[in-house]
Amino acid sequence: MRESLSKSRQALAEEVSASLFDRIDEETWERLERQVEGGGVPADGAAVQERLVEIVAEVAATGRAPIDLSAVPAVLLMVGVNGTGKTTTIGKLAWHLSKELGLSVILGAADTYRAAATEQLAEWAQRAGAELVRGEAGADPGAVAFDAVSAARARGADVVIVDTAGRLHTQGNLMDELAKVRRVIAKQIPEAPHETLLAIDATTGQNGLRQAKVFAEAAEVDGVVLTKLDGTAKGGITLAIAAELGIPVKLIGVGETLEDLRPFDPDDFARALLAE
Repeated sequence: MRESLSKSRQALAEEVSASLFDRIDEETWERLERQVEGGGVPADGAAVQERLVEIVAEVAATGRAPIDLSAVPAVLLMVGVNGTGKTTTIGKLAWHLSKELGLSVILGAADTYRAAATEQLAEWAQRAGAELVRGEAGADPGAVAFDAVSAARARGADVVIVDTAGRLHTQGNLMDELAKVRRVIAKQIPEAPHETLLAIDATTGQNGLRQAKVFAEAAEVDGVVLTKLDGTAKGGITLAIAAELGIPVKLIGVGETLEDLRPFDPDDFARALLAE
């Protein structure tokens, strides 16, 4: 992760200025200074940086919890705008759940507006050993989500992951549609979806924060998947999302391989962000 975040020192410095130090307010700085002056933190650069790492990790860990897979089936809803890596993330997550945890997975192709999204999901389903529930092109996304959850219940599947259209956060009608998908799912399992995950492209910076705000209002987002962290130094958006919205980053994508989708570790993140 350190290598990923250090691709551009200048961009990282700008992001730290814009996102990191805005999150660490004046009171936090004063507390750190008092700790140094009072002897609680040794007055040397390494010790101060270590304490700063702890503070950043605390901010990044806001609201952090593992993905809830306790229900059977556990229903995960993936949302986000076009181009964030949403469908790829679903495929990688399905692979990990199936191949590494031994869970049976059903994917619901509720992005019915893009044929390419359904085909991409079909490829991932085959690769992951998961089943795919799909509808006709242009079919009602709510109907596909309903069928996917119904199939998971009937077949005793452990997890169902529902893809949604990569809607723009400015399109109110599509946001309404997303709310409808949630209602349809809840008709079968009242407490579902158990996790709503928002895919955010790390390269979008503050625009990603604006997306997160709107989706949080429309979809009751439980966690963020921060994608494309390998190609950017703008990982500070993690702190903005955690501090301003209280939404934890649960997964990060730092590359193209299956292994590059991994759980988010606040301490590792803080050390990578502040590494020299």
